[in-house]
Amino acid sequence: MVRVAYAILGSRAEAEDVVADCWTRLVDADAREPVRDVTAWLTVAVARAATDVLRSARVRREAYVGPWLPEPFVVTAAETADPVDRVTLDETVGYALLVVLEALSPAERTAFVLHDVFGMGFPEIATVVGRTPAAVRQLASRARAHLAAQRPRFEVDRTAHEEVLGRFLAAAAGGDLQALVATLDPDVVVTSDGGGVVSAARRPVLGADRAARYVLGIVAKYVDQQAEVDLLLANGLPAIGIRQDGVLTSLVVLTARAGRVARVDIVRAPAKLAAADRR
Repeated sequence: MVRVAYAILGSRAEAEDVVADCWTRLVDADAREPVRDVTAWLTVAVARAATDVLRSARVRREAYVGPWLPEPFVVTAAETADPVDRVTLDETVGYALLVVLEALSPAERTAFVLHDVFGMGFPEIATVVGRTPAAVRQLASRARAHLAAQRPRFEVDRTAHEEVLGRFLAAAAGGDLQALVATLDPDVVVTSDGGGVVSAARRPVLGADRAARYVLGIVAKYVDQQAEVDLLLANGLPAIGIRQDGVLTSLVVLTARAGRVARVDIVRAPAKLAAADRR
C-alpha cells in the first residue's frame, strides 16, 4: 500500500500518512461489515486518498521555491528492513520514474501508476479517479505518450549504472572538467532542490559543459568544508550522499542512459533528507 501511495505522491512521508489513515478506515469498515477482499479495498482507498492529497499538494508545489524533487527512498548499510520488501519497492518505484511523473496531471499520474506499474484494471481505476473506464484508458494512454517522449528507460542495469557512477565520481573528485563532460549526455539536466531553506540552483542547469562546471563548483565547496562522501541506495540504485558532521546534507541521484549521465538530481531540502536518512 505504501508503494501505491508513494508512486502517486512522490513523498514517502505523505504516503505513510495516507496508508495509516486508510488502515484505520479499514478497521472501522470491517467492524461494521466484514471486508471480503482486504487488498482490493485498501488499494482503491489508498489510491483515492493519495490522489486527493496530490491535488492539494500540487498547489503547494507550484509555490515551492525552486524545483521540487520527489523524496527518495534511501537504504543505508544499517538498513534492517526485509530485503524482499525492499527489492519490490525499489524495482517498482524507481527515482527516474518519479521525476518524470511530476509532469502529469493527478488523474493521468494515478491512471498510469495503477495500470502500467501495478496492473490494476481500468474499471477499478475508474472508481478511484471518478471517471468512466473508457476515460481512464485515455488518461493512461496520454500519460504513456507524454512519458515516452521524455523519459529514459526505467529498467536500468545495476552494473551499467555503477560503471557510469564510478566514472562520474572519479572525474568529479579529480576536478577533471573534460573527463566529467565525457561522462555526461550532451542534453544532461541538473536539478537541485533546496526548498528555499538551503542554497540550490533555482532553475535546472542544461547541457554537458554547464552541468560539469556546476558540479565541479559544488565539489570544490564540499572539499573546503571537509564533507564526507557516503554511497547509498536511492530507490534501488547507488547514489551519492554528502554528509557534514554526520548529517546527510545532499543526495545526488544519477539517471544513466546509453552509458552516460542523462540526469543529475540533487536533493538538498533538509526535511526530505532527514526523513530519508532516518530510514
